[in-house]
Amino acid sequence: MNNRLIVIGVVILAALYILFSSIYVVNEREQAIVLRFGEITEVRTEPGIYFKIPTDIVDSVQIIEDRLLRQDIADLRVQVSGGAFYEVDAFLTYRITDPRLFRVSAQGQLTVVEDRIATRFAAVLRQVYGLREFNAALSEQRPEMMREARDLIRPDVEELGIEVIDVRILRTELAADVFERTYDRMRAERLAEAALLRARGQEQAQSLRAIADRQAVEIVAAATRDAELIRGTGDAERNRIFAGAYGQDEEFFEFFRSMESYRNALTGNGTTMVLSPDSEFFRYFGSNGELPPANPNPAPPTQPATPLEVPVVTPADEPALDGLGIESAPVPTLTLEDGSALEPTVGTDVPPPAEAAPPPPPAVLDGGDAVPNAVDPAPAAPAP
Repeated sequence: MNNRLIVIGVVILAALYILFSSIYVVNEREQAIVLRFGEITEVRTEPGIYFKIPTDIVDSVQIIEDRLLRQDIADLRVQVSGGAFYEVDAFLTYRITDPRLFRVSAQGQLTVVEDRIATRFAAVLRQVYGLREFNAALSEQRPEMMREARDLIRPDVEELGIEVIDVRILRTELAADVFERTYDRMRAERLAEAALLRARGQEQAQSLRAIADRQAVEIVAAATRDAELIRGTGDAERNRIFAGAYGQDEEFFEFFRSMESYRNALTGNGTTMVLSPDSEFFRYFGSNGELPPANPNPAPPTQPATPLEVPVVTPADEPALDGLGIESAPVPTLTLEDGSALEPTVGTDVPPPAEAAPPPPPAVLDGGDAVPNAVDPAPAAPAP
């Protein structure tokens, strides 16, 4: 009885072993290669449950990845066409598309494939960077560089039954030993450019300053000339008016000039003058002083023989400095001593002067004598 149970147990175990050794499962992330005495008999790429000859003596199964795989490369030192060195981090993604070729060329081992891919990937990156200048990897050429690297490495890995899906460059930085030299060179270039721009600015500033100084001298000279001409014209007009007033009433003009002299000489408080009583200066002072009689029929004012003309200076033809708006100043108007305004005109008659200003208050001497108003037609007798 015991021997029978042992036999039954052995038979069941053998049946289970034969059953499980003849079954293999392929999931959706894998592929399977069936080998019979080392020869490839079948390739399973679809997921499912499959059967083979029991035990691994006759038929054996090798599972191969069917998902995307990644190969990284870090701190790869590359040199660009300008001679600078970069440190590059990159990776590529690939998939095993031909399990039979993968088994034949690489014995179906990923470690063998990864070593070959890493070596070829580094060579491709050095080739891509070596064809470009210093700033290419930091510009819009970077996507083109990744596509070029992918296209260069694809023919080499296709011999292994592998297809490269994509290549990505993660980091591109200057090497540590080149970074300081590159920074110093860029700094020197920027300093030289700044010095050049500063020198050009100073040159332009000196040129503009010289032009502005010359224009300022010309404007001041023209203004001084115009002022002297206008002042001379005004003095001539004033002398003409005084001459006309003197011709109307000579006695009254002498009296008026004497009053002006008293006003100018007796200004301020406590003015003391030591003069002879018979002095001509006090001609119209004292109890015996007589005022000139008023002229009931004064002569008309004399008119100039030619109209008064004020020279007009034509501004220089040279434009103002850089649009700063420097323009010729207008000719100022003349104000006479009696308060009337004289507009400078060219080729027109000068209007007669306005009415005389109101007379000043009577002056008081130290002795209490009051000077009568010079323009009063009937002045009162001076106080004793």
